[in-house]
Formats: sequence, C-alpha cells, structure tokens
Amino acid sequence: MRLFSLALALVVAGCSDRQRSRSGLPDQLDVPPQMDSLIVQNEKHARALAKQLDLKVAEEIWNYFRAGRSGNHSAMVRIFQALRGRAGQYDGSTNDPAVGTPVWQLVLEVQLALESYTNGVPKWPTAFGTEIVKSVPRGSIYFGGTDPGRGLPTAFSKSHTEADPFFTLTQNSLADGHYLEYLRYLYGGKIQIPTADDSQHCFQAYLTEAQKRLQHDRDFPDEPRQIRPGESVEVVNNHVQVSGQVSVMAINALLAKIIFDNNPKREFYIQESFPLDWMYPHLAPHGFIFKIHREPLSTVSPELVAKDREFWTQQQAGMIGDWLTPDTPVKAVCDFVDKIYLKQNLAGFAGDPTFVRSEFATKLYSKLRRSIGGLYNWRIANSKTSEEQQRMSKEADFAFRQAFALCPFSPEAIFCYVNLLVQLQRLEDALLVAHAGLRLNPKDSQLQDLITELERIRSAQPK
Repeated sequence: MRLFSLALALVVAGCSDRQRSRSGLPDQLDVPPQMDSLIVQNEKHARALAKQLDLKVAEEIWNYFRAGRSGNHSAMVRIFQALRGRAGQYDGSTNDPAVGTPVWQLVLEVQLALESYTNGVPKWPTAFGTEIVKSVPRGSIYFGGTDPGRGLPTAFSKSHTEADPFFTLTQNSLADGHYLEYLRYLYGGKIQIPTADDSQHCFQAYLTEAQKRLQHDRDFPDEPRQIRPGESVEVVNNHVQVSGQVSVMAINALLAKIIFDNNPKREFYIQESFPLDWMYPHLAPHGFIFKIHREPLSTVSPELVAKDREFWTQQQAGMIGDWLTPDTPVKAVCDFVDKIYLKQNLAGFAGDPTFVRSEFATKLYSKLRRSIGGLYNWRIANSKTSEEQQRMSKEADFAFRQAFALCPFSPEAIFCYVNLLVQLQRLEDALLVAHAGLRLNPKDSQLQDLITELERIRSAQPK
C-alpha cells in the first residue's frame, strides 16, 4: 500500500553569524576558490554566447557577474532575486526577453552553487561537490537534479564549460528550449544534444500518451486511474492540455532518454531530483549518486549493495555517528531523533554538531540517501524471486532509516519510510516514525493525516 506520494523541492535555510548586510547575508560569504573561477568562466561564456546569438541581455546580468568578481556575494543574491522575477520560469515571474535567454543558464549555474554557501557551514557543500567530481569518470555525462546536485559539481569541475572532467547537464530543464540551445552552444560539438525537433516530438509523444490515459480514466472510472498523482491533463476546447511539474518531468525524461541513446560510448551518472521511470532498470548506487548502466540490470548485485552500504556507513559516521546499523530498532532511531533534533541535547553525541544544526546539510544528504532507498524500493516491486525481494527490502529499510535519522523533519524521508514499513506490515514501526516526525512539526497537517490513516489501518486489522 502506498499512502502518500510526495515530490518536494529541496529547501535550504540558515546562514552564518558574521556581520550581515541588509539582504540578510554577509557581503562576502565563506566560499572556496572554485566559486571565483566559476564566476569568471561563466561570465566569459555568457558574453560569448550573447555575441554569437546576437542576444539583447539585461544589464543587470552583467552587474551580477561584476558583483561576483568583486566578491560581493550579498549583492549577487539581491540582483539574482530581482532577475528571477523576470526570468519567466518561476511561479509569479514575468517573461522579460532580455533575461529569459540561454545566457540565463550561466547565471543560474553560479547562483545554484553560491546558494549552497548561504545556508550553513561550508564543509558540507564542499564535501558534496568534491565527492561528485571525484566519483564521476572523465568524459562521462552527468545529470544533476537538485539545485546543489547541479550547482556544486559545476563549480568543482576544473572547467564545466570545457567538460573537464565531465559533461554536466540537468534533467530538470531539458524541456526548456533556451536550456537546450545553451547546451548545444556549450557541448554541441562534443556530444549529441536534442534538437528543437526532438523536443517537439517528445512533447507530442507525451501529449498523445497522456490523452490515452485520460480517456481510459473517463471510460473506465472503476479501474485504477492511469493519470498520475500531481499530473494535470485536461481537454479544453477539444484540445488536450498538460501542466504541472509531473508533466514537465515526463517530457524531460523522454529528452534524457534521447541523450542517453544518442551518446552510446559515454558513461552516464545521475543525481536524482524526481524519479525518471525509464532509468530505474539501469540504475545502480554510485556513492552519493547513481550510475546509469547501458543495459538494464537484472539485479543490483550483492557486491554493489555491500559497497553502497559501506560508503553510507562511513558517511553517516562523520555526520551523526556510527551507532545506526541495519539491526538498530526503529524505536532507537526515534529516541535519537527526539534527543538530538527535538531536545537538541548533544551530550554523548558522536557525530558532527555542525551537521545536525545545518538544515541545508541534513536535507541534502538525507535526500541523497532516500533516493538510493527509492531504487531498492523499486526493486522490491520488480524482483523475480522472493529471495531478491527480501534482500531489497532489507536494503531499502536501512537506506530509508538512515535518511530519516539524517533529516527527521524531511517529509520525503518520513513518508517514504512509512510507506515501506506499511508494505512490510510493520505498522507499529510506521507509527513510531510518523509520531517522531510530528513531534518535530506539530502543526503539519499532512503528518496528522498520515497518523490518522495509520491508526485507521491498525484498527481495521484482525484482533
């Protein structure tokens, strides 16, 4: 049984205690030298791209880069926020043609990396960016999904624009024509990038498929719905219209598949934002991220699983201590959550206090571990033997348990783990997790509804 399906953007908050400007940030953030290089590099390519495409570019974009070269990070944040309202790709933003050009992507890449340093101790974004660059082989194609997953590897590459050491793309923006145009400018002579015709074909293919599913739901109302949760598909004046994040990501998935198919000699890696269904049979854990294998994997081998568990056990030790193992009871995890996160009692804590105090760090690393748990969970439903199901259930349980311990106030971590525990008929453990989450977020109506549903299921069970 799947109780809830959530797809949430990564939230980042908090910053250092140094003297702050009126923007709420210190004028100069504690950033690594790679940020300075990224600013210079991206401004250079922004000017070249504007010249090559004969673009009219808002003067504020050049002011953004000037502020960056002078080290005034708070000014960069202020300028970006003003530009963001004119970029046309955010809720409530207008579409200024001098902002919403392919050049915008070069601004966005800098900002996504910079924002990782406005939200806590520099150690954690630096560790993430460094590890990704170290783990992805030279010449590979890497899809970065979340904001840090795109921005930080971009910053920590020797030269993102020269694909040194690898090509960095984001699966989240492939349906954006300006983004594809930017990729063709940046990488078009080295890897195959979808054309405008490819993009239109993918949109039409999705529209046709969505229309069939919508018609099914209308013709067979008693059968399970084929329109996905969060997917907006409707007929207006005899025309099918789609909208919303789920629909956009479905189109992005088709375009990502074209890139995968058209670059057969490249290795592929991904940091997941939203699951792309076609990838799951190809995925295997690879440190913080996934490798996309060329051919579907019949199973995630015991060797890969052992390597994944060892990697995350080491990461966990440096964050919250090494106390959590596959045999640690759920109640012990919830007790840890109450002590460390609710009561903020660090007596005897063997991890890093800067980690548990950083909302950015806890949410980022929990998201990474939860994504790997999601792969194991997918394997449970698609295993061919009961032995394989049990093996994947054990790994999904441990991954989700770690994700919850790393960030117990993350709705993703809570709901994914509760869903798994219900599937495994461990209702009491599911209630422990849900109640622990509610103690941290007592006004969260979704958690309240979750507990109500769990209680209903428990009361309906045979005595």
